[in-house]
Amino acid sequence: MATASVCIVTYNSASDIEACLHAVLRQTLRPEQVIVIDNASSDGTQAIVQRYVANEGLKGNIHFSANSINNGFAGGQNQAIAQTDADYVLVLNPDVTLGQEYLAESVAFMESNPQVGSVTGKLVLGSDPSKMDSAGLGMRRTRQAYDLATDEPAANWGEPLEVFGVSGAAAVYRMAMIRDIQIDGQFFDEDYFAYKEDVDVAWRAQKLGWKASYVPSAGALHHRGWKQGGRRSVPLFIRRHSYQNRWFTLIKNEPVSWQLLWLIPLLTLVEAAKLAYILLREPGLLGSWPVIFKLLPAMLRKRKQVNRKMKEKRS
Repeated sequence: MATASVCIVTYNSASDIEACLHAVLRQTLRPEQVIVIDNASSDGTQAIVQRYVANEGLKGNIHFSANSINNGFAGGQNQAIAQTDADYVLVLNPDVTLGQEYLAESVAFMESNPQVGSVTGKLVLGSDPSKMDSAGLGMRRTRQAYDLATDEPAANWGEPLEVFGVSGAAAVYRMAMIRDIQIDGQFFDEDYFAYKEDVDVAWRAQKLGWKASYVPSAGALHHRGWKQGGRRSVPLFIRRHSYQNRWFTLIKNEPVSWQLLWLIPLLTLVEAAKLAYILLREPGLLGSWPVIFKLLPAMLRKRKQVNRKMKEKRS
């Protein structure tokens, strides 16, 4: 039978992690490992996870590591993934509560569809389960990634669907795909630290021939936290990473093709308007630009590596 491990990165997740772990340990497809990496929490998260580790009935199933610094979502998940050789890896946010069949349904779908490298289930809002949180990632013409189906009636999203990619909130990845698309030994790009690293993975995987799917028979609740408070509630640290990581994703993944004839003027208009807004309303985001310029050579190098992999697959 196919094996699966669950990888969770925590950072001050005391209000969510217990419900998350409880749901993980009730999966009908029992995880081979549950790997929790804590990014220097200060709110009691570590003590809660340690209680689960110490429970006699769960010994050997939960593996816990505490970082002395915040290594970011990308770095933390790469740490966790490196500790398993299961056939499938569920990358899970601590604010997600899985339905009992989430792993089983996701893995069964992927076993029947070997070209599918990633799957997301039907994520509904924890605050209102009648509404969708995400059915995967879509990509607009402006190269803005977004969560499909957000706030739409959950009853309308009952059919499987091929999608651009899957949200890192509750993403099941095929280990073969993880190994295939790694760059410099990293699945998630650690230069992103956090935010939009799942979009980068989705685009990279698609370029290398892997498909992504939405599987509604796998259900979960997503307790969004700060995202429900609108943009004003989002810390500057998060907004900066989100802004600069969008540029990193474009630099690394946008193909050179005839589409650039209409895409470049469109992006120029969109980004000029965005920059004007930043200057007037969010000048703190301008601090992203020194980071973008500093990491530009690294992003171009990674782009070349992905393109080289694409050529090798075609030859």
